[in-house]
Amino acid sequence: MRSRTPTVRRVATATAALLGLLLPLLVIGPSAQAAPTGFRIQNGRLLERSGNDFVMRGVNHAHTWYANRTSSLSHIKAKGANTVRVVLSSGDRWTRNDTADVANVVAQCKQNRLICVLEVHDTTGYGEQSGAVTLSRAADYWISVQSALTGQEDYVIVNIGNEPYGNNNYAGWTADTKAAIRKLRTAGFQHTIMVDAPNWGQDWAFTMRDNAASVFAADPDANTIFSIHMYGVFDTAAEITGYLGRFVAAKLPIVVGEFGHDHSDGNPDEDAILATTQQLGLGYLGWSWSGNGGGVEYLDMVTNFDPNQLTSWGRRLFEGANGIAATSKEAAIYASSGGDTTPPTAPGTPTASSVTSSSARLTWAAATDATGVTGYDVVRVNGATETPVTTTAGTSATLTGLAPSTSYVFAVYARDAAGNRSPRSGTVSVATPSGGTTASCSVGYRVTNEWPGGFQGEIVIRNTGGSAVNGWTLRWSFPDSQRVTNLWGGTMTQSGADVTVTSAPYTANIPASGSATLGFTAGKGSTNPSPTAFTLNAATCTSV
Repeated sequence: MRSRTPTVRRVATATAALLGLLLPLLVIGPSAQAAPTGFRIQNGRLLERSGNDFVMRGVNHAHTWYANRTSSLSHIKAKGANTVRVVLSSGDRWTRNDTADVANVVAQCKQNRLICVLEVHDTTGYGEQSGAVTLSRAADYWISVQSALTGQEDYVIVNIGNEPYGNNNYAGWTADTKAAIRKLRTAGFQHTIMVDAPNWGQDWAFTMRDNAASVFAADPDANTIFSIHMYGVFDTAAEITGYLGRFVAAKLPIVVGEFGHDHSDGNPDEDAILATTQQLGLGYLGWSWSGNGGGVEYLDMVTNFDPNQLTSWGRRLFEGANGIAATSKEAAIYASSGGDTTPPTAPGTPTASSVTSSSARLTWAAATDATGVTGYDVVRVNGATETPVTTTAGTSATLTGLAPSTSYVFAVYARDAAGNRSPRSGTVSVATPSGGTTASCSVGYRVTNEWPGGFQGEIVIRNTGGSAVNGWTLRWSFPDSQRVTNLWGGTMTQSGADVTVTSAPYTANIPASGSATLGFTAGKGSTNPSPTAFTLNAATCTSV
């Protein structure tokens, strides 16, 4: 991330990104390695020494410019993050973070049970940004502070250099990245190494994407993970799924190392970034905790480093759908090293309100925990069987997609930052009334893009009635063999041809004369006929 954003060429079109999935990509598997000393890559996944899959859920923190704000790490942890990416300087453009400072940052991360991704920021925009330095120079910095990192392979990932090329001469990224990796390995680094993409981190020319296999193969430890930064280049779900899907299909490790909800070079689709990374089990690190300047102050997650003043971006990332509080899981290394094993107290018994034929709102008293409650899991109880319903960071949830004339029993669990789960709350019974036979709604369906074997679609739900719809379930059946692979704007399940979508928190309310829009990608056969009938909350809508 940088405060000045030059114009970015938009070649990463939706079609190109999706067609990229069809191109062959050489997959290089790791050779036989010695027993891991900490994090490692296996079959395209980031694993801890124990073999546990680790999915980053965290934020960036601008330590090198705010070195006195180390308390931010405890605040970031309290919001539920399991990882923090820390900005450091080699001293070429900003004040150098010396060995003692790096050691202190690592100690603070460990004290707060966070995984530390450490990055050198002085490489940002090399070839275009005045003063930016090479990856080789960044590798020299890491070697100079190596004593602070040796033995920390379970807790630290080394991100060689931030956004190491701008939009000039970026073809040099491949050779320079390979050389920097080899330099660190020759110096004895056994850490997982993270490498950022060129083009200011956004890889619009696909240099990293198309050369990732050869870069991975150049690491003698087969322990490199790739980082894409998603800002204006990634403003559609198709671009996001296309790029990340290419790596997953090739079993090459990838993380979204930076992203935001807005930017001067375009409006990234943060909902699709969060939904896609959750679906694919990939890590993400939002930019950034606080202290942004140069016209991008809107990327602050909290105001003036105050954890009690979340911005709208902070609320979205920490508390929203697929956000940190709902999806983060603490690194297993902390549990295995004798950390927090005490679960929260049970939440209060929920109460139900605003019950309709398809939805209900539950509210409960907060649980307590020594290190802080990070989220709640709502479950449906049917005898001895429990079925997950939703997760939330707060003490209430609106449940959608309920069936008319049906009795339900719900309960709630609390979770803390260490992943401990509370005893179950008391239960509440909810009986939904019968639904109507006609609905004041219309549904528009269209194919917005199509390619061999797949397509992208859009569905617009319009409320043609006189009162708001609060929570909804949309159902339809595909006429042929279409299969949804990713959907944004709601939560989707598919059984055979039948698709059910329940509203997301940000699409649940459709005011009178208003609308909600869904987007999705799907696979198809040789034909792609459109569905002809839709129901909203069990009542038939007009198709338009």
